[in-house]
Amino acid sequence: VQLQASGGGMVQAGGSLRLSCAASGRIFSLVNVAWLRQAPGKEREFVVAIRTGDTYKYYADSVKGRFTISRDRAKNTVYLEMNSLKPEDTAVYSCARKENRPISSALRLAVTYDIWGQGTLVTVSS
Repeated sequence: VQLQASGGGMVQAGGSLRLSCAASGRIFSLVNVAWLRQAPGKEREFVVAIRTGDTYKYYADSVKGRFTISRDRAKNTVYLEMNSLKPEDTAVYSCARKENRPISSALRLAVTYDIWGQGTLVTVSS
């Protein structure tokens, strides 16, 4: 199984970007997927996760109302739509996956995920 993240770039504050996380191998709809980010000099932090079945989505408070996670099962891809971007959203964004059904709180932890894609850099200028 491999994950391929893409879609990063440079945007002005208030702008939008859409990140993609494409999977090969295991059917993506059967796993939990998350986006996490790491800003320069900071710890990696949870951004959003989508559960197997897509019913439940969990957002970090810092992105709630601005970011939206979605899954296209036909394309085996998970998307992160980012709107109203702020300079503090600048980071390397990585997607990761976890099978089975970890508890909700565990989905917010980077250690929960066992397969990671390479990161894609998002830079938001003020």
